[in-house]
Amino acid sequence: MNEALDPGLCRLAELHGVATSYSPAPDRTVAASAGAVTAALGALGVDASGPEAVRAALADRERELAGRLLPPTVVHWAGTGEIALGLPAGTRLQVRTEDGESREDVRDLPPGVHLLTAAAPDGRTARAHLIVAPDRLPTPATRSYGILVQLYSLLSRRSWGMGDLGDLAELADWAGRTAGAGFVQVNPLHAAVPGAPTDPSPYRPSSRRFPDPVHLRPEAVPEYTAVPAVTDRAGRLRSAVLDQGALIDRDAVWELKREALATAAAAPLGPDRQAAYDAFRAAEGQALDDHATWYALAERHGPDWHRWPEALRDPRSPETARARAELADRVGFHARLAWLTVSQLTAAQHAAREAGMPVGIVHDLAVGVHPAGADAWAQQDHFAAGMSVGAPPDAFNARGQDWGLPPWRPDRLAASGHAPFRELLRALFRYAGALRIDHVMGLFRLWWVPQGSPPTEGTYVRYDAEAMLALLALEATRAGAVVIGEDLGTVEPGVRETLQRHGVLGTSVLWFERDWAGDGRPLPPDRWRADCLATATTHDLPPTAARLTGEHVELRDRLGLLTRPLGTERAEAAADTAEWLALLTRLGLLAAAESGDEEAEIRAVHRFLLRTPARMIGVWLPDTVGDRRPQNLPGTWDQYPNWRLPVADTKGRPVTLEELTASERVRALFRTLHTDSPSTP
Repeated sequence: MNEALDPGLCRLAELHGVATSYSPAPDRTVAASAGAVTAALGALGVDASGPEAVRAALADRERELAGRLLPPTVVHWAGTGEIALGLPAGTRLQVRTEDGESREDVRDLPPGVHLLTAAAPDGRTARAHLIVAPDRLPTPATRSYGILVQLYSLLSRRSWGMGDLGDLAELADWAGRTAGAGFVQVNPLHAAVPGAPTDPSPYRPSSRRFPDPVHLRPEAVPEYTAVPAVTDRAGRLRSAVLDQGALIDRDAVWELKREALATAAAAPLGPDRQAAYDAFRAAEGQALDDHATWYALAERHGPDWHRWPEALRDPRSPETARARAELADRVGFHARLAWLTVSQLTAAQHAAREAGMPVGIVHDLAVGVHPAGADAWAQQDHFAAGMSVGAPPDAFNARGQDWGLPPWRPDRLAASGHAPFRELLRALFRYAGALRIDHVMGLFRLWWVPQGSPPTEGTYVRYDAEAMLALLALEATRAGAVVIGEDLGTVEPGVRETLQRHGVLGTSVLWFERDWAGDGRPLPPDRWRADCLATATTHDLPPTAARLTGEHVELRDRLGLLTRPLGTERAEAAADTAEWLALLTRLGLLAAAESGDEEAEIRAVHRFLLRTPARMIGVWLPDTVGDRRPQNLPGTWDQYPNWRLPVADTKGRPVTLEELTASERVRALFRTLHTDSPSTP
């Protein structure tokens, strides 16, 4: 028990999954403040404002739990014997499967999310969502390497100022047929909050449920008829980035695409396409109507629903229903855009599989959504009001982090059978060969920060990880898709082991893989874990060329981000790099004569990754051409052009998709990967 808090408050917090302390290191425990715990309980609908309120809430909770026959959600892993429910003898059970079949025998149930009803001899009854799921998710049938890329950064001579889904399909086709790659991983393609300017981060979306039509290639829409004025302006946007050194301007791209797509959406659909569109709208149902309605309302009232007329803040109000009818044309337009985007995403995955990729496109699931956006409006009953997700203080960030994302309420999720999460997974797995889950530890717990408080004044709130993993296993198995968890940084004990047991791959980045329990030296390849995606870097880290040359330190110095003297940072970075290069040389992956040869060193780094048992090896696409610039530099906002840089060469000159696929440097790296890569894990 946390001695810093009242014992009754500690007990109440425990019964609602709210932590009263956290451990930033194995040998250190930090108490949560009473204010943070009280605020988190309040966001869960529990009054803990004073001693009497705590006593009353605690009595209510203990009485509720003592009298409860079933929890809101029950998980059964298929093949693990009978369902253990701990019910009184003589309790009658009935299951209605998700297909509508009624059963009294709860053995040998098919995988799915079913409704379980229990009636005890003492007259108590209960209903629960019963998730029956495979014990393990699919894992890659063969070992493969692939490409990691931020899609917006990859421009071809056909894209309109930023990379699009046509570029993704073309990259996948080339990567599979020519480079021997097994997958292409992209950034989150979730729908953004419109604005001036739009938040460029793909990790603060308006909706995770539907993709962003800014990624569409208009010419690939059958109803699109090229308008010279539009195509000329598209060429100017493209040329500004590729030929004149301008940053990617997402807002300008969307303004032009919206104009072109409005013309396309006004054209009648042929019979087959009309049938496909009608089927899409029927399948997506209320979720699509809400999504399209939010965007239509945002056009009229602005992109923050908290500032709309009060009645429109409720998606189920009569006023919202009337507004939906009045804006039917705009609602239909945004629904059509969602269908078109899903169609092109599906085509990109088809192109990847046709090119021989065993996995195909790996999509990225952001950890949360923007508080002003469509999901937060449509699903507001499932979000914790007044709270934001972040991270506690640690060795890398003494002030903690506030990501500005509202967390889901675990109690409301459980009561719904985790329906929002299930529907989200189903939507993404329609066109994903694999799914990367950002901050996968969030399936277990999230750091809740009361709005207006610093991140240090937060606390962890626990989720039903077993239920969420069961849904992940169920939907991934149905789709035949792989799941990769981003588990970098501080991870709660037991989390990685649980994920591995159920077949969720982890993420291992070369520069962080050291023998931290021993001498701290670089971890030899045979000691890496097998169940992971192994990479040299990520979108939040320096490209390999910058790390090899030390340019990442110089960049942080220019932006005033260093917390120690420049000389100290330079020396530490150089020593770190030297240790890794020495290991590559000892292993015979880098010849002595190649020391200082950037291309050879980058090839050696990837040869090293192939020496590990990792099931998937990712190549950061900018590394193939020697790009020095990170796509995102944590700790910066307007000091650095995060999420707006095209892939560039060693001198910062943008490189097109056509140039990448024709580059001898790129081909040499992939020849090395193909030659050195074993075919099975």
